[in-house]
Amino acid sequence: MSAPSQPPSPVDTHDRGLQRSLKNRHIQLIALGGAIGTGLFYGSSASITMAGPAILLAYLLGGAVIFLIMRALGEMSVHTPVSGAFSHYAYENWGSFPGFFSGWNYWFNYIAVSMAELVVVGSYVQFWFPGVPEWVSSAVFLVLVTAINLVSVRAFGEFEFWFAIIKVTAIVAMILFGLGIICFGWGNGGDATGISNLWAHGGFFPTGISGLTMAMVVVLFSFGGVELIGITAGEADDPRRSIPKAINQVVTRILIFYVGAIFVMLCLFPWNQVGKEGSPFVTIFSKLGIGSAATILNVVVLTAAVSAYNSGLYSNGRMLYSLARQGNAPAVLGRLNKAGSPWVGVLASSAVTALAVLLNFLLPGKVFLYVISVALIAGIFNWAMIVVTQLKFRERLGADEVSRLGFRMPWSPWSNYLVLACLAGVVVLMAFIPDYRVALYVGPAWIALLALAHSLRRRTR
Repeated sequence: MSAPSQPPSPVDTHDRGLQRSLKNRHIQLIALGGAIGTGLFYGSSASITMAGPAILLAYLLGGAVIFLIMRALGEMSVHTPVSGAFSHYAYENWGSFPGFFSGWNYWFNYIAVSMAELVVVGSYVQFWFPGVPEWVSSAVFLVLVTAINLVSVRAFGEFEFWFAIIKVTAIVAMILFGLGIICFGWGNGGDATGISNLWAHGGFFPTGISGLTMAMVVVLFSFGGVELIGITAGEADDPRRSIPKAINQVVTRILIFYVGAIFVMLCLFPWNQVGKEGSPFVTIFSKLGIGSAATILNVVVLTAAVSAYNSGLYSNGRMLYSLARQGNAPAVLGRLNKAGSPWVGVLASSAVTALAVLLNFLLPGKVFLYVISVALIAGIFNWAMIVVTQLKFRERLGADEVSRLGFRMPWSPWSNYLVLACLAGVVVLMAFIPDYRVALYVGPAWIALLALAHSLRRRTR
């Protein structure tokens, strides 16, 4: 499908309605915090069970794929820094339906992620208040985070900055204390554990290459959220400086945190015992004589869940704003309040996410895994759209202008094809994991629904 030469309602490159109030520190921590959540604190046990110590390689490979996706997005974001980046770039460089699909699919992706995070918030609150139903806690945080997003983008940035600081501090503490146990025997009677657990229980590849391959499904889900950098471009005070810096640094930092934390876990515990005595984070702190380890961890994971929902609501409001300005969503969703927040888009996204509260009331304990699998397939659609759109972007610019780009995706177009092949492989692998299989039914149905909606939209116009 050829790209339209004149979009009917183009997005202003400078997004004058939105407020450019996000500093580089906000953007760095927004992306870092968005990708560090329950996937690391609890989900890592599942991936370790699949691959054993070889999971370290899976995170390195997954990180390389995500880095290339982020560079593809960064190339377009630096050239044209707008809010709702994915949808606008797909519309402008690829065509009407890709722009429509990309925007609405990203919104759908983060609705699923937000629902999942709201569902688990209730279980964390019950740690302190077991008599409070999970759905009540979910409802309280739904209202609180919605209010934060309606104030101003600066308020969102500050809250997300400090949410991320708490998570990052916890991970750094775990890595440092864990290394102290490994090297010096801190809290272990002076008996250093060393690193022999990496190979002493069936070798480094105890489940074979197949186990490593299957674990890539969980690993890629863990990295979801770094693409928030593209959404922030429309509200960054200096996007051509801060976006490249954020992309280059955040992927490296995420890899350090994930690989570092899991390396410590695998050195301290046999891979087939990780998580069996409770959270590895709790165990490490307990060994050091920190009796309140469980409370500390619960504060961190609650913060991680609220942070993920905060980021999801922010991005969804901006995506609906961008879709409205393209003419791909009702115009009312493009309205801004005096603080520059797309308040109608935020409230609409919050209202849909509130379904999680209802589902948590009706089906407690059964919602989380299904919603997570749907979020992953939608995330894969997003990443594939970014990589293909970047190829279309280069075609539109031409070789001369591409050579003058200040921030480029390395090794394109071959790196694009490699990323697409990896994403397709992950979709195939999802069919072999029961908890993720439901997404293979929801994904095609969602594509068909969007195709129908786009067709009806064109007819009504």
